[in-house]
Amino acid sequence: MADKTVPYFHNDMGLPAIEVGAHSFKCTGARAPYDHPHIFLEMGDDHEIICPYCSTLFKHAGDLGGAEARPAEAAYGPGEAA
Repeated sequence: MADKTVPYFHNDMGLPAIEVGAHSFKCTGARAPYDHPHIFLEMGDDHEIICPYCSTLFKHAGDLGGAEARPAEAAYGPGEAA
């Protein structure tokens, strides 16, 4: 059984870029009911990736925890439905 959960991020704010603390995560675009398919994104050895649905540029920030984002509102909180 997996011991980690995959963090979810959204871009309700319509920002061109969001910094995240994870290299692997799911993008929902915006919050429901305006979300796109919840797509798994994997940066691999890179430090940024563009979501093919909403075109948000996600940049890895090493000072953030795995489920944290900058701005903080872009991260789903614990127990919050994605």
